[in-house]
Amino acid sequence: MGTSEWHIERRASFGSESTIAREPGNVPESGSLSIVVLGASGDLAKKKTFPALFHLYRQGFLPPDEVHIFGYARTKISDDELRDRLRGYLVPEKGASAQQLEDLEKFLKLIKYVCGSYDSEDGFRLLDKEISEHEYLKNSVEGLSRRLFYLALPPSVYPSVCKMIKTCCMNKSDLGGWTRVVVEKPFGRDLQSAEELSTEIGKLFEEPQIYRIDHYLGKELVQNLLVLRFANRFFLPLWNRDNIDNVQIVFREDFGTEGRGGYFDQYGIIRDIIQNHLLQVLCLVAMEKPVSLKPEHIRDEKVKVLESVLPIRDDEVVLGQYEGYTDDPTVPDESNTPTFATVILRIHNERWEGVPFILKAGKALNSRKAEIRVQFKDVPGDIFKCQKQGRNEFVIRLQPSEAIYMKLTVKQPGLEMSAVQSELDLSYGQRYQGVTIPEAYERLILDTIRGDQQHFVRRDELKASWQIFTPLLHRIDDGDFKPILYKPGSRGPREADQLLEQAGYVQTHGYIWIPPTL
Repeated sequence: MGTSEWHIERRASFGSESTIAREPGNVPESGSLSIVVLGASGDLAKKKTFPALFHLYRQGFLPPDEVHIFGYARTKISDDELRDRLRGYLVPEKGASAQQLEDLEKFLKLIKYVCGSYDSEDGFRLLDKEISEHEYLKNSVEGLSRRLFYLALPPSVYPSVCKMIKTCCMNKSDLGGWTRVVVEKPFGRDLQSAEELSTEIGKLFEEPQIYRIDHYLGKELVQNLLVLRFANRFFLPLWNRDNIDNVQIVFREDFGTEGRGGYFDQYGIIRDIIQNHLLQVLCLVAMEKPVSLKPEHIRDEKVKVLESVLPIRDDEVVLGQYEGYTDDPTVPDESNTPTFATVILRIHNERWEGVPFILKAGKALNSRKAEIRVQFKDVPGDIFKCQKQGRNEFVIRLQPSEAIYMKLTVKQPGLEMSAVQSELDLSYGQRYQGVTIPEAYERLILDTIRGDQQHFVRRDELKASWQIFTPLLHRIDDGDFKPILYKPGSRGPREADQLLEQAGYVQTHGYIWIPPTL
C-alpha cells in the first residue's frame, strides 16, 4: 500500500470527519487525540474504561504518536499511583505474556493524572493546560486536535462537569478537530429529571457532541440484530404478528447487590436494567428497516417504536425483592425497591399489534444470562401432534456463551415416526474459534472517536423511553406498588411465571439447550 493510500485508510478508520485523497509529501499532520477519563479513580473507570482503552491500544486503534490519556478526579494521587492502581485491571496478575507486559508499560506511559474538583475552574484550567502541552508536543495544529471527555461519574455532577469542560477545555477553533462528551447511565430518574439534565447539557453542547452510552448497544450479538433481521430473506415474511406469538427479552443474575445495595436502592431493577438496556434491545427487535445505516436513520426508527408503546397495565407487571436484600446495612429496612421485575409492553402498530414483548430482569436468581427469545405460533393443522414438543423459537443468547439458535421439531432418528425438538445452532465459541469478541466499551469508545452515533441514545429517544416507565416508577416510589418476596437462587416470584403463561408463552418441558463443546 502506498503512502497516500495508507494515509486515507488510517484517517478514515480513526475518526476523521471526511476522507480526502492527498499526494504523498503534501499530507497535513493528523490532529492529536486527548482522551480524558473523569472519575479516573472510580470503579467504572478502573474496571471498564481504562481496560477498553488498553485493548484498543493493543489493537492499534490508539497510536502512541497521536494519543494521550488523562485521568481526572478529586483523589490526590500521582501519575505513578494511578498507573499502579490500574495495572491489575489491565493484565492478569499471573500468566500475562511478555508482550502483554511490554504493551502495558508503553500504555501506562500515555496516562497522566490531574487532580481537581468537579465544580471549580482551577482544576479544569490545569487539565486544559496539560492537554494543550500534549497537543503542542504532538505538533498538532490548533483546531485540528481532538478531545474526548468520558464522564465515568454519577449523573448528579454531569451539569457542573459539562459546564467546566465548556468553559475551560474546549477545542480553540474548528479546523476539523472536535470536542465530544460521553455520559453514562442512569441519565435521570424519571422523565422530568432526564429532561432537566438534557436541557442543561444541551445548553452547553450540540447533540452531535453528546454520546449517551448504553453498553448493551456495544454487545456483539446486539449489534448483529440489524444484520440478522434485514440481511436474511427468510426472516422478512416471518417477523410480524401473523407468525410470532410473543417476544421475551431477559436479563438474569445469580448474585445480589454484592455491597452495592445503597447505590442500587436509589434506582431499582427497572431504572438499572429494563428502562435502558432491555428497552434498547426491544427497539432493535421491533423497528422497521431504516432507509440506510446512517445513525440518524436507525435512531429515527427506534424512536417510532418507543412512541408506539401503549401505557403499561398494572395487571401486566410483577415486581419482586429477594429475601435478605434489606439485610444490607446500606439498604433501608422498609425498602420498596424491586430487585426483580417482569413487565409486558405492547406496541400499537401494524406489525406488532397483539404481540406481548415481555421484559424480565432480576438479581439473585438461579442462573446468569441475557437473551432474546422469539416464540412463534403453533403450527396450524398439526398432523404430527407436535404441540407437546414445544413451539419453534429463535433465541439470541447475548451472554454468557454467545449463540444464535433456532428451536425446531425434527424426526427422532430411528425406525419410528416420532417427533422431537432439536436446534440449528450457531455458537460463537465453536464457530469463531480464536476470534476475540470485543468488549462493548471498546466498540463504543472507538465509535465515539470515529464520530459514529449509531449505537448511542439520542435525546428524543431518551425522552420516549422515560415516558413509558415514569408513571410505573412513580407508583413504586410512592409505595403504591409492592414487590413480592422471593427466595435467592429461585426463578423469582411464582406470579411472574403465571404472567408469562397468561401472555401466551408456552414453556418447552424436557428440552434444554446446551452450548456445544469445542
